[in-house]
Amino acid sequence: MNYCLLSPTVILAAALAAQGQPIMQSTTGHVDQFELLNLVKNGRGDSAFRMARDAGDEFFAQQFLRSDGVGANIDNSDLFIFTRVPRADLKEPGEWFNHFPPRQDGPNGQSCVSCHNQPVEDGGGTTVSNINRDPFREAILGRFVRRNAPHTMGMAGPQLLAEEISSDLQDIRDRAKEHACKGSVGNATYARLTSKGIDYGSVTVTRLSGSGCKTSVNLDKRSGIDTDLVIKPFQWKGTTRFVREFNRGAAHTEMGMQAVEILHTPDEDGDFDGVVNEFSVGDITSLAIYNAAQPRPVTRLELAALGLDSVSPAERFSINRGETKFKNIGCAVCHIPRLTVDNVIFREPSRNPDFRDKLFPAGQHPLAAGLDPAFPVTFDITRDQPDNVIENDKGKVIARLGSFRKDGQGNAIIELFSDLKRHDLGTPVAEPVDETASPVPTVPGAFQGGVGISTFLTRPLWGVGSTAPYMQDGNSTTLTEAIERHAGEAETSRANFRALPEASKEDVIAFLNNLVLFKQESEPVEEPTNTQPTMEQMRRMR
Repeated sequence: MNYCLLSPTVILAAALAAQGQPIMQSTTGHVDQFELLNLVKNGRGDSAFRMARDAGDEFFAQQFLRSDGVGANIDNSDLFIFTRVPRADLKEPGEWFNHFPPRQDGPNGQSCVSCHNQPVEDGGGTTVSNINRDPFREAILGRFVRRNAPHTMGMAGPQLLAEEISSDLQDIRDRAKEHACKGSVGNATYARLTSKGIDYGSVTVTRLSGSGCKTSVNLDKRSGIDTDLVIKPFQWKGTTRFVREFNRGAAHTEMGMQAVEILHTPDEDGDFDGVVNEFSVGDITSLAIYNAAQPRPVTRLELAALGLDSVSPAERFSINRGETKFKNIGCAVCHIPRLTVDNVIFREPSRNPDFRDKLFPAGQHPLAAGLDPAFPVTFDITRDQPDNVIENDKGKVIARLGSFRKDGQGNAIIELFSDLKRHDLGTPVAEPVDETASPVPTVPGAFQGGVGISTFLTRPLWGVGSTAPYMQDGNSTTLTEAIERHAGEAETSRANFRALPEASKEDVIAFLNNLVLFKQESEPVEEPTNTQPTMEQMRRMR
């Protein structure tokens, strides 16, 4: 499989910022989106995938410098570019409150791995890396919310599930519309919203007029999804649709690395740090491909079968008993262990219009930037991930732990342990404010709707045995503590867990601790197209 990395170009601009400081182009080695596009158009999709994936790998680990654009102007002192505490009190021109896109937190780190590093790179974060948000930008400490960093493994799986489920639900709604329009004004059609065996409530479509058949669509309040019927599989509140959207939001808010696609113009300095064009369109494509192609979480039993972990017979029995108990007490109703997707090809941009940008958040057209859904960067999620390819002592591949397994029908198995719905978990997790009701999106176009102070997306449990602490705020130090914080819609399952004998509780925890992260990285072999230095060489020279 051929691939290459674009070599970096350092360009200095002669413009001056409004405050009289020199504006510089980012010195980060950028990926050219049009080169990716041309590779795909010329039948070299494998090269495009490897170029994007390997560049994204470097971006994820890179400790960005001030000259790259990391951080942001916090208080016009030119001393502080990071802050762990939102500074909505700093409202002078160019200060924190006036950054574009508006901030709810950060920036607070130099790299993606600053937060995503436990137990391996791309993993979760400890409480030290918790994010403090001020959703309404009030500078009132008691109204901050905290977020713990989840792991970023296997992100292609949730997005592809969300794409297929959303299409199913929208088809049900559209058929209900057609049926309602066959009746008279006031005719109502009721339909259950189900996909992949998951119940997403109901939809009622009512005909409002005879001309053109206008309708109203009412969604069951307990459906756990939005009225557009688009599943949003990322973020604790289930507010982000696709991997690219997740990456550029995190880059801006947590690192101050601003993608050109969230700004009004390519040369805009939205965070007043004196650097523009910090992440190109190709850079964000590369990060999206890298995160999507991360190896899936595995189990200790899988690793043990390959000689990569040691599981005693007693542990094995406990894990198996715990799996049964997990289902019996009702946890698997929401934390669905296994779902499948028909489409095993991840595409960036997606062919589903709900999972790509119609326009970039600040209004630019993706096609003009080389992001064409007709020629996406793609990979097969059941074979193409380069990490966790396990070989025997003779060099023969015996397992691809990084890729998703197939079932007998050729579908990819996504062992997510989630229903991709939001649920109200009650008082134990209630926050002082509902961040999703904030009128201040972290990036333009971000979801704002108000899902509730105690409502969260069913957290995928894959990898949970490797990602303490737990819950959205990282305040549960053990899995038992996390279970005890489940109330509201999960009250029955919590009560059933409490009623178990201590030995059975230990089995449930053993089963959850069996769900782990594992990463055995591959060594890329570059095929350079020129003699210019790589991004890694440039970092060492700086």
